[in-house]
Amino acid sequence: MDPGNLSEETIKRLRPPAKGNSITYFAGSTIQGAKAPRGFGVRVTASGARAFILNYRLRGREHRYTIGAWPDWSALKAVREARNLRQRVDRGEDPLKDRAPIPTTKSVSSVIEDFMTRYVRNRERPLRSADQIQSAFDRLVKPRIGRIGAYELRRSHVAEMLDRVEDEAGPVQADRVRAYLRKALSWYAERDDEFNLNAAFVRVGARANPKERARTRVLSDDELRIIWPLLSEAGAFGALLKTLLLTAQRRDEVANMTWAEIGPDGIWTIPAERYKTKRSNHVPLSKAARQVIEAQPKKDRCDYVFPSRTNTAFSGFGKPKARLDKAMQDALQKHGRTVEALPKWTLHDLRRTAKTLMARAGVRPDISERVLGHVIAGVEGTYDRHSYADEKRDALEKLAAMIGRILNPQPTNVEKLGEYRAKVQA
Repeated sequence: MDPGNLSEETIKRLRPPAKGNSITYFAGSTIQGAKAPRGFGVRVTASGARAFILNYRLRGREHRYTIGAWPDWSALKAVREARNLRQRVDRGEDPLKDRAPIPTTKSVSSVIEDFMTRYVRNRERPLRSADQIQSAFDRLVKPRIGRIGAYELRRSHVAEMLDRVEDEAGPVQADRVRAYLRKALSWYAERDDEFNLNAAFVRVGARANPKERARTRVLSDDELRIIWPLLSEAGAFGALLKTLLLTAQRRDEVANMTWAEIGPDGIWTIPAERYKTKRSNHVPLSKAARQVIEAQPKKDRCDYVFPSRTNTAFSGFGKPKARLDKAMQDALQKHGRTVEALPKWTLHDLRRTAKTLMARAGVRPDISERVLGHVIAGVEGTYDRHSYADEKRDALEKLAAMIGRILNPQPTNVEKLGEYRAKVQA
């Protein structure tokens, strides 16, 4: 390293090694008039953590003193401390003997595992979203910052990780990961007086604008005609999305569907413990929905209708959704339309689309609300204990029929029988 080239930006740009750690020495470098003593350097770990160190020899033996982590310690502050330490060494003192023992630290992965075991999957009160939280930690957090020690974790690590999650899975998923990790670290901070939560999370902001998240997106008929054949080629992911639209249920509710939840009468019962309203929801499956579901291959020792490769509930929606978007864009271009003709959409938009299609099919709003599993407010919700099974079945059959008419529109010169009779009678 060129002496004199010491700055915060220089330290930031030091490349982490492939494994272990590496040390870059800055002996003789100056910063704001302060000259770094011999043995002064910056240690960088494979995970990207940086710390200032001082190597020195005393009574024939090499020693290494860790001054502090960057950016908690600025380069100028670390150089000044290193100069004081070097003076003590020159007087024959050993700074390590006077230093309090450094407390052992758990890795971020260890903190997460303890949090999942003791809080998320607590035997007495496990969270309904435990599988979703576990999946987010395993896929998005541990591979990126899991090896970093909890004491060494800094907001720059968290911010960089969330940037990558946002790029791959969108701002909403990044905010979910942020909330999960903050809860885990807050839980750990209550149990370790030495852990500094602010160092890891202060000023790490949310990615999604709440106002922008209040969506009204509904897929158009043309978009449905483009997307449906692509879903038929997308395996379990495509079948899952078809079921989302045909049942008007939420993504994770469909992803966690099991064969045992589907009764011989064709009613899918979503148990209360994994339903958002904490009430079980009974969904009379339409003929079209049953055809999609029954076409899914069954796996040994796996009860999920839409399993992952490891026989768990389907997860990791980001990559297959990105492939689907790309296929939709290609389909648009084949028809001479620009890519910009396809506005961004989310899987939850399918649920909103289903609600809108039921309205077009003549389903009463109160019935479609019950299909969606919403809690009915007021006196009606309190005293009306009718199951509405027949009404919900009729609504979902009308939804399927509406989708069928959209996918296979009649020629413009063909009139519906009811409309023809009305004209004749007139």
